[in-house]
Amino acid sequence: MARTLIALLCAALLAACSPREESVPEAPTAETTGDALIDREVLFGNPERMQLRVSPDGSMLSYIAPLDGVLNVWVAPRGDLAAARAVTSDTGRGIFRHFWAPDGRHLLYLQDTGGDENFLLHAVDVESGVTRNLTPFENTTVEVTHISPDHPDTILIGLNNRDERFHDVHRLTLSTGELELVEQNEGFLGYLADDALEVRLALAPRRGGGMDVLRKDGEDFAHLLTIEQEDDMVSRPVAISADGEHVIMVDSRERDTGALARVHLESGEREIIASDDRADVAGVFIDVVSREVRAYAVNFKVPEWHALDDYFQRDFSRLQDAIDGDLQITSQSHDGRFWTIYSGQATRPGAFHLLDRDSDELTSLFVTQPALADQPLTPMQPLVIESRDGLELVSYLSLPRWIEIDAEGRPQEPVPMVLLVHGGPWARDSYGFHSEHQWLANRGYAVLSVNFRGSTGFGKAFVNAGDREWGRAMHDDLIDAVEWAVNAGITRDDQVAIMGGSYGGYATLAGLAFTPEVFACGVDIVGPSNLETLLESIPPYWEAFFENLATRVGDPRTEEGRELLRERSPLHSADAIKRPLLIVQGANDPRVKQAESDQIVEAMLANDLPVTYVLYPDEGHGFARPQNRLAFYGITEVFLTECLGGRHQPLDDALAGSSTQVPTGAEFIPGLEDTLADFEPVLAN
Repeated sequence: MARTLIALLCAALLAACSPREESVPEAPTAETTGDALIDREVLFGNPERMQLRVSPDGSMLSYIAPLDGVLNVWVAPRGDLAAARAVTSDTGRGIFRHFWAPDGRHLLYLQDTGGDENFLLHAVDVESGVTRNLTPFENTTVEVTHISPDHPDTILIGLNNRDERFHDVHRLTLSTGELELVEQNEGFLGYLADDALEVRLALAPRRGGGMDVLRKDGEDFAHLLTIEQEDDMVSRPVAISADGEHVIMVDSRERDTGALARVHLESGEREIIASDDRADVAGVFIDVVSREVRAYAVNFKVPEWHALDDYFQRDFSRLQDAIDGDLQITSQSHDGRFWTIYSGQATRPGAFHLLDRDSDELTSLFVTQPALADQPLTPMQPLVIESRDGLELVSYLSLPRWIEIDAEGRPQEPVPMVLLVHGGPWARDSYGFHSEHQWLANRGYAVLSVNFRGSTGFGKAFVNAGDREWGRAMHDDLIDAVEWAVNAGITRDDQVAIMGGSYGGYATLAGLAFTPEVFACGVDIVGPSNLETLLESIPPYWEAFFENLATRVGDPRTEEGRELLRERSPLHSADAIKRPLLIVQGANDPRVKQAESDQIVEAMLANDLPVTYVLYPDEGHGFARPQNRLAFYGITEVFLTECLGGRHQPLDDALAGSSTQVPTGAEFIPGLEDTLADFEPVLAN
């Protein structure tokens, strides 16, 4: 009853809390723009097919596609995709990650329950369709440690079923399901094994961040090298070399960007194989036959692949000549003859191809979302924005297709803008097809994504500039990007929304709480509101990573650290929020617990501030079920129309089949109360 009264008070106060409402422009229409609305289901429903893989012997292909509306694993003869059949029959959340077992008889997939990220490993026999849960444990998440072509019936996996904090390495026999303990983990971040399925390296966290890389020496581990805290977001071991004497690494020690390097396992002597002064090595291609690194990728503004010898340069040149946009090799047959390749570009949905390296024949097999092919998709502009202290912020801008632009790609007249902030924060935005960019631009908004300091991929100085700068210098970069967009005539200073998930959700809350005059509204998706409670409630298996979090976010073990965390927590400045806020949360999120959203909603209600809270009881750190995704985007685009004046599809049946709950604030989104009145939530099995 009290919450209902508060909601009514908030409705009365909405105009006072949103003084920019009078400046909301008239929404564009299909008649005024010439571009029809792209249906939400086309953008955010299940892909038609995705994740192509070739079997070890090259005779079969597998992929993920819907079966009765739920994503499942399918197989087909290599030369006859039309003969594909489903080999799994999940009816709940669907399957999102699969790969071939080295025996070629089984397909393996990882699946959790309700978004809890307790991923268990399942095997399905391709011929019989019999599915087995190979890791039937409670409160356990599986890590795949190593798969080797030399051991068809055995793989190495990590299990935290003994101690939730640490993953012990086990040898798993696929045919029987037998598990044999290989290494009991008493505090390591992880392990690296060779193709003989022998553990060769262990990664030990250091106080204050960083890690020691230890080599296996008999029954014990001996020190090989140290990756200091300043390098640990860039440097990492990748694979043991074919000769068994080296580890292949991305390595930023004694340099800034992460180089491709080879380090001797006994002496620690390092050889730099390749590097780029603009950005870190972002991808490594290891040939399945020679087991050697044959190519690497660098991603500054756009991804670029480079082969390391003439033989493989022929293959990469063939692919780059035939395929527009980014490409990734997603699997290889064990003889190296067949490669499956993903390609993508900003104005075209992803596509999958098969390369026969013997005949040099490249066959395009399918597009992930073919319904998008005839839709009015907009280009993405890579650009660099300079921060107030001189950092280069690689960013991506998308504009509505119908607006007139000048030679520099700037609009003739400013348009409303959404600042779309990536999660992590130790991740990055990249060039390519981006469904949210296309969605927002199609609704009438400029869309700007910024790689603020702390983002990865641009060298260690850039990522380390974000240490202990949550809500400060990292946020300043976002504000600088908004100012750049206003000064460039892309948008007006009263027509900018902020939106993002995870760290992007935190940035949304920080934007509305710490810089309440800058943003017209915000959409927070699974964002932490209190950094103290965030660090108190991390998943148990993140314990070995805690030193890094304490160094880079703030150390709750010291008074100084606790004070920093309190200061940078939007929860404690919730009373400063003036603009409309939409908060969306998955109830089973193990990283950003539901309490993070609950507590800031409660603080806003206690301060008579309007907030809409949308909760999904069968989701975690993001939205896997397509019904929930469609409901979320449907609610969000109506919210943005109220704030910025863009266009939207009617809510109508947008919630159908979803588990949507709206604990408070439905009245602030036109049509949502009426839609909820006749709606019965549906939870996944």
